[in-house]
Amino acid sequence: MIPIRVAIVGCGRISDLHELGYRGCEEARLVAVCDSRRGRARAKAKAWGVDKVYTDYRALLADPEVDLVELLVPHHLHAEMAIAACRAGKHVSVQKPMARTVSEAESMMAAAEQAGVVLRVYENFVFYPPYVRARQMIEAGEIGEPQMIRLHVNTGTRDTAWKVPLSAWLWRFDEQRCGGGPLVFDHGYHLFSLARYLMGEVERVYAWIDRSPVVPTKYVDAPATIMFQFKAPRRYGVLDFAHTPQMRIESRYYADDNRVEVIGERGIIFVNRCTARTVDLPELMVFRNGVTRAIPVERVEWHESFVDCTRHLISVLRNGGQPVLDGATGKAVLQFALAALISAQTGQEVRPDDVH
Repeated sequence: MIPIRVAIVGCGRISDLHELGYRGCEEARLVAVCDSRRGRARAKAKAWGVDKVYTDYRALLADPEVDLVELLVPHHLHAEMAIAACRAGKHVSVQKPMARTVSEAESMMAAAEQAGVVLRVYENFVFYPPYVRARQMIEAGEIGEPQMIRLHVNTGTRDTAWKVPLSAWLWRFDEQRCGGGPLVFDHGYHLFSLARYLMGEVERVYAWIDRSPVVPTKYVDAPATIMFQFKAPRRYGVLDFAHTPQMRIESRYYADDNRVEVIGERGIIFVNRCTARTVDLPELMVFRNGVTRAIPVERVEWHESFVDCTRHLISVLRNGGQPVLDGATGKAVLQFALAALISAQTGQEVRPDDVH
């Protein structure tokens, strides 16, 4: 069996989690890395046992020994690089958010279709094992018909968390390059994806988005509250963000508190952990028949979602089928996120299907 040959473009801190999915995998292997900083690319290549190092992604795309390109680059480069990779005949996995605009997303989808290659959005939250188990419970009717989802995020700090250099944040404060704010649009894409994954397509959105200072002249888009109605009858959701940098949160990764509740007619599902552990409760719980009990989940570390997300695409490329976040789904999540931004700007409810 000839393995799928993979190149990672962008060797920042998140690339280490992407690399995990290829360790010990016989069906795919890393063959090249690319980063505009040659030293960083060489360091990753050495750590991962990769021979080929590029500093220009165009040169990498000309390499006939690359089948799949993972794009881990700032958002303003997603469309340009994805389209170029498709035209070079490479399958593409692009980090979330898919693009800055719907037109960019549609151009990416068109390029993939014309080239006959797979385009998927790398969205690991929907592969986090407690969320996957929660969806299985919802689909099995364990809490009855779901009526409400509550998603919560607040930022924090901890000595053990990732040290994120200012250079990695600066482009996220530039809406031309990021496409929106660092919380609601950037990190929020995870939560918009998750809400859709657990509850279905969204009909309309209403949002309030405030600003909090981070450094002089730089602001984060929080606190914020986003309400939405799903297309399924009697089904609603609320997503909130708080910027709380003085809160100490235990984490090996981002020091963010991410928690989810799904309220059904007969019970409630709680997911109490994701990138970090905050409340001292089991990772997954269910309340039903007057009793709250823990639901065992074997794999609860956030990096497991990256392994499963990567292996899922490998399976699709090997065996056929559609990625969980293919181009169309990635575009729908983008419309959901953009609808929240537009609503906050206009003070009106927005239908994601009307965002173009």
